[in-house]
Amino acid sequence: MDDIVKQAMAKWPNVPHCYGWLALDARGGWRMRDEAAQRADAAGDRLNNEKLVGFINRNYLHDERGNWYFQNGPQRVYVNLEATPFIARTDPQQGLVLQTGQALADIERVLLSDAGALVFVAGEVVAQLDDRDVAQVLGLLELDGAAASDEAVMGWLEHGAGTLLLPWNGKRLAVEQIDGDDLQETFGFNRMPAS
Repeated sequence: MDDIVKQAMAKWPNVPHCYGWLALDARGGWRMRDEAAQRADAAGDRLNNEKLVGFINRNYLHDERGNWYFQNGPQRVYVNLEATPFIARTDPQQGLVLQTGQALADIERVLLSDAGALVFVAGEVVAQLDDRDVAQVLGLLELDGAAASDEAVMGWLEHGAGTLLLPWNGKRLAVEQIDGDDLQETFGFNRMPAS
């Protein structure tokens, strides 16, 4: 957390929290949701200012109830999550990188949802893979020791037969099935924080 944020929190400790104005989309984009976007249940405008995005990334935290927020000075701006608290994308040098710019190392679990979303877990980080990178990573999967075709992966999702593995960074990670609706409860995060 930035020092200036810590100082503002100490100076103004009782600023009301903000809900519904900031969202993280499934491609890792921060979106500002003004009143019109909120009324229309729209995604909102994508934030492109590098300094603002960097400030949000450095001050992105969660509370004890699994609500993710951006600490904007003394105010918590709770984040609506389209998918998971983090979004990962592939990177030729670092393997996987989060929307915050951090490398996602030491992956502990890989999950494949019924809708075909890949989710990586490393410690407190739960990151869905950006859909633009899914085909590349799915192409690496192995089912029972052989390259897994799209049809084989679909069959595995339907019937759960066989062992699906993702070779990644010198490891062979077992892929688990999950219902996309169960992600929040399984990993203790809230997609739509409310007061």
